[in-house]
Amino acid sequence: MPYRSGISQSANSDQVEQELYKLMTMQTRVYIVHMSSSIGSILFAKAKELGMVSDGYAWILTNGMANNIINSINPLVLDAMDGALGVRFYVPKSKELGDFTTRWTMRYKQDNPNDPPTEPSIFGLRGYDTIWALAQAAEKLSVTNAISQKQQQRKNSMCLGALEMSTIGPKLLDAIIQHKFRGLSGDFDLTNRQLQFSIFQIINVVRGEAKEIGFWTAKNGIHRKLNQNGYKDTYINSIPDLSPVVWPGEANVVPKGWQFPTYGKRLRVGVRTSGYPEFLKVERDPVTNVTTATGYAIDVFEEVLKQLPYAIPYEYVAFDNAEGVSHGTYNDFVYQVHLGVYQAVIGDITIRYNRTSYADFTLPYTESGIAMIVPVKDDTTKDTWIFLKPLTTDLWFGSIVFFIFTGAAIWLLERRIDNSELTGPVSRQLAIVLYFPFFIDKERVESILSRLVIIVWVFVLLVIMSSYTANLSSMLTVQQLQPTVTDVHELLKKGDYVGYHNGSYVGDLLEQLGFDRRKIRAYNNQDDFADALYKGSKNGGIAAVIHAVPYIEIFLAKHCKGYTMVGPIYKSEGFGFAFPKRSPLVYDFSRAILSITEGDAIIQIERKWIGNQHACQNDGPIIGSSRLKFKNFSGLFLLTGVASTSALLIALVMFLYKKHRIRNSIGPGQIQMGYGAEHVNEQTQERTTESNPAQNMHLTVPEDSDSDACQQEIEISRELSPSSEAQTTPDFTPHGTSSNGV
Repeated sequence: MPYRSGISQSANSDQVEQELYKLMTMQTRVYIVHMSSSIGSILFAKAKELGMVSDGYAWILTNGMANNIINSINPLVLDAMDGALGVRFYVPKSKELGDFTTRWTMRYKQDNPNDPPTEPSIFGLRGYDTIWALAQAAEKLSVTNAISQKQQQRKNSMCLGALEMSTIGPKLLDAIIQHKFRGLSGDFDLTNRQLQFSIFQIINVVRGEAKEIGFWTAKNGIHRKLNQNGYKDTYINSIPDLSPVVWPGEANVVPKGWQFPTYGKRLRVGVRTSGYPEFLKVERDPVTNVTTATGYAIDVFEEVLKQLPYAIPYEYVAFDNAEGVSHGTYNDFVYQVHLGVYQAVIGDITIRYNRTSYADFTLPYTESGIAMIVPVKDDTTKDTWIFLKPLTTDLWFGSIVFFIFTGAAIWLLERRIDNSELTGPVSRQLAIVLYFPFFIDKERVESILSRLVIIVWVFVLLVIMSSYTANLSSMLTVQQLQPTVTDVHELLKKGDYVGYHNGSYVGDLLEQLGFDRRKIRAYNNQDDFADALYKGSKNGGIAAVIHAVPYIEIFLAKHCKGYTMVGPIYKSEGFGFAFPKRSPLVYDFSRAILSITEGDAIIQIERKWIGNQHACQNDGPIIGSSRLKFKNFSGLFLLTGVASTSALLIALVMFLYKKHRIRNSIGPGQIQMGYGAEHVNEQTQERTTESNPAQNMHLTVPEDSDSDACQQEIEISRELSPSSEAQTTPDFTPHGTSSNGV
């Protein structure tokens, strides 16, 4: 309970009014009233005058007032209590209670004829049951025969020492405790010497009457109705089934329970000057001592206030001293809300796990992550072998292998038909093998299979050359600026100095990553970062700045030339606003921030304080050169390989098929007429067959085994007729004699 307001039983209306004004300066709008009916009546009458029994408020009455809410409270006060909730002991209705109430009313009228009628309260019923329990216990023990003895006289005992003590007192007490019965107020049970009340009734004051909402038991929780045995019919999970509640102001919507006060103190918002004035800059008027703040975080904060459904008066309180120097780190700054110095702290505050133990944060309003600022270098055009970089080694090797394979395939296909271009020494033919894949001349290729292989190879070569040209152009233009460092672990290996923003948690993070504390240097602003990066790690500066991404965007907007961002190298949350634990403002602020970041407002704020984030060509994560790999063109190489291999297999099948037909065209008897065929000019026959349906084959058969000069030439002619089968007529003509084909 955040606050307890003590009001004396003898307080007058002015004192009660003063205390209510004090409550109005607080955020809480839910009040639990635990007092007697007399002082409670004054409280509600004044609360009604001050407008505190209206929409947005909630009043809860304890048993002291709830039990007497109908009979002993003035009707005008009941009207002021309209919408209040109450919890009171539940008294089950019974015939005995009805009879007793009738007798009580009649007796009360006789004794108080001028007073309005009233009913016995729960306390009166409980007293009646207590006397009844005592009488039954005494009757059980026959108290009339009890023996009394005088107490031993004690010094300074006054008159109490003269009293006598019954010898059956302990037995009487045990009898009362053990005696359980159903009385007028309900079940009478003094177990553990305490009256056990198991059922409470929840009521709602509506138009001067107590409307039943439901019941509560310690065992079963909240439920709407009770059966005859007093057990629940509707459980707490069925709360929507409870009777509807009418709240103050005749509202049907459950009050939020808090509201920022329109009276009293303003919201104390802690601010501190950032190393980047674009985020937050604090100034203090030396005359009026009024603190003003400007920057990215301030604009977001004030935009959030505009979207809240209620007004919040606030004031900025500087964490810096008069000279503009902060008192401590950001952890110390956030810890002030836990100490109660501020009700909120805003600025470039990173949401971290350790800070959530003493403060609650809103959703982040900036990007997240930790990255590096490193210098860039222009050394791409200075590389002598830059023309080799577009392709990886495996792609160069694969291209050469398929280049040779394609040339060899074309050479074999053209050699089969005795292409005149492939004549000459071996060196010339090897040169032609290397010549064909690059300098293709279709006029010098005669075989149709060779031309098919060349078409596929030209397509593959065209794709590779286009990709090579595009990648080389990219390396010579777009990728000229390269970061000096691409990985934070390179800094660790080289032992370079690194920098971070003074007071930031990044210093501890660098130590966790393995950096030597002596290699870590703190700087206060972005100009110091630029100077340190320009000097370099070996000249008293640093090799990289480890910073939050929002800071890097501001740095690159001012120092675009010569620097770039690498990363993020570490995952972290963005910047948020800090509030005390369980502050009701966190939820509303988070919703408003979410609405701002999804709309155009955050873009306008970024342009105002950061500028165009995409104007710098060096910002953004640096990606290494995208060299082309063999895997990127594996499909093309598979295509040309299959084409060349298939052409060679087809040529081999054609060769074997033609050879088989030639042997079948020469009968077995004709072959035995000569001494034996030693040589057949197959290549001449193939060219003749392709150019003319008539085919001629010359077989040279030695006329005499002892004579090398004298040979016979056998000419076999075959003509194909359109209407008949081909016939073959062999003519044996002496060497040197002309013969006419049939």
